[in-house]
Amino acid sequence: MNRLFDRKYTVILADRANGLTRRFTLSLRPTLTVLAVLVTLPILMIFGAKRSARYDIDQLRVANSALQIENASYRTATGELTSQIQGLEGVIDDLGSRASIDPASARAMTKLPATVRQRATGGPVETVEKSPLASASSVFSTSLASPEDTFGALRDLLQGLESRLNFVRRDVERRVQLANATPSIWPTHGGLTSFFGGRSDPLTGEPAYHSGIDISAEKGQPVYATADGVVQGASYTGDYGNLVVLKHAFGLSTRYGHLSAYHVKLGDSVKRGDVIGYIGSTGRSTGSHLHYEILVNGQLMNPLQLLTAQAR
Repeated sequence: MNRLFDRKYTVILADRANGLTRRFTLSLRPTLTVLAVLVTLPILMIFGAKRSARYDIDQLRVANSALQIENASYRTATGELTSQIQGLEGVIDDLGSRASIDPASARAMTKLPATVRQRATGGPVETVEKSPLASASSVFSTSLASPEDTFGALRDLLQGLESRLNFVRRDVERRVQLANATPSIWPTHGGLTSFFGGRSDPLTGEPAYHSGIDISAEKGQPVYATADGVVQGASYTGDYGNLVVLKHAFGLSTRYGHLSAYHVKLGDSVKRGDVIGYIGSTGRSTGSHLHYEILVNGQLMNPLQLLTAQAR
């Protein structure tokens, strides 16, 4: 077999026009080798190109899967941020509706003792290390490495805003509660006949201390609750005669004396402006009128400091 491959062959090319001849001597082994290379090289190139194309396709498939997962993650993150924003919008709208306080009640609140106002606020508001505006500035001024960083920063910012809005909502709710509990309207329609403090006793003429104010009115005229509260008492009580006592929030309470009749009973909840009884002259009284008192943490207060509007 080796002899076969070692043989040499002579190829003669003759030109019929001029009779010239050319001789080429070829060895079989190198000739076959060259032919084999010429045949197999295209095959190898095609095979290599096919493998390279398949690898590129696989890489594209992996990249596409990763992008799909990433896009799904972004959609989820965007949905969460949208929900947070909608929640914040709801809180802001709610705060706007709750923050509206009747001007008369607002003015009366400013006349309350500082201890009552501090009790309503519940102490100092917790502080947050970085304000929302500062956080927003950092989000838009800092070069973030990836969309995940941006989403994370925005999420933190929204959570900070939500936390602060919760503090504000708590303060607004407490302020509204204090406004509702502050006696701010006149308890009946009539003329003021006796002031709070020192005066002459109407029966004896001797110097005396008047614990409230007297409002003269016709018998049977309605008497109104001056703030939201709960009926703490509705009974005959010595010099007060028929007396209604309302307990309000934050240590406030009011008394309505000399009534001819009650319109509430013990334990009833009342709103500012509700009828609680009727003008009379029961108890130690010289005529038809209402005796009205305000107490703050059990201490008497001049009602004229808070009364800013007539009962409706």
